[in-house]
Amino acid sequence: MLSFQATIYTLCLLASAGCASLLVRSYRETRAKLLLWSALCFVLLAFNNLFVVIDLLVLPSVDFVPFRHLASLAAVSVLLFGFIWETE
Repeated sequence: MLSFQATIYTLCLLASAGCASLLVRSYRETRAKLLLWSALCFVLLAFNNLFVVIDLLVLPSVDFVPFRHLASLAAVSVLLFGFIWETE
C-alpha cells in the first residue's frame, strides 16, 4: 500500500503531466505562443515532479536535489522568458 506522501507526489506528477498535455494540445490547435511557453513550463514542472518521485520514493539513497532545482529553475525561466518575449 502506498503511503500518503507517495500518493501526493504521484498525484502532483500526474497533474502537471496532464496540464502539460492539455497545453500542448491547445497550442497545436491555436498556435498561440503563450500556450507554447506555458506548455514548456509544465513539461519541465512534470520533470521536476518526476525527479521528486524518483528521489524520495524509488531511489532514496541517490540525491536528485540538484536535478529537481534545475528543472524548477528552467520551468520558471522558460515561462518568464515567454511572458517577456510576448509583451514586446
